[in-house]
Amino acid sequence: MIYAVILLNVCLLVFGQVCFKWGIAQSGGFSLSHLAALLANGWTILGLSLYVVATLVWFYVLSRVPLSLAYPLQSVSYAFGLFVSRYVLHESVPWTRWVGVLVILLGVTLVAYTPRMPE
Repeated sequence: MIYAVILLNVCLLVFGQVCFKWGIAQSGGFSLSHLAALLANGWTILGLSLYVVATLVWFYVLSRVPLSLAYPLQSVSYAFGLFVSRYVLHESVPWTRWVGVLVILLGVTLVAYTPRMPE
């Protein structure tokens, strides 16, 4: 169950970043002269709202599992972010980033693996 909650947290974070990206694009980029437009942009507001919810979900996660498990598992967000960058934002992703994400996923698998203690 806790893995599903961590996955929810990861999805909220990644989609919050996508909203930030769209808000920045619609507001003319990030600069002090565009700051008011950026902060008033609906995508930016949605992204911030998703981050607030993600933080509340994260509080729940931290109340249930050790940080040494939860925090490394949250790095799945890098893999999700890469897929979203490629297939939603249509960004070019070099093969080295794909390999890096595979390494991260291997690390997440090792962190999530709990060997059984001999009885």
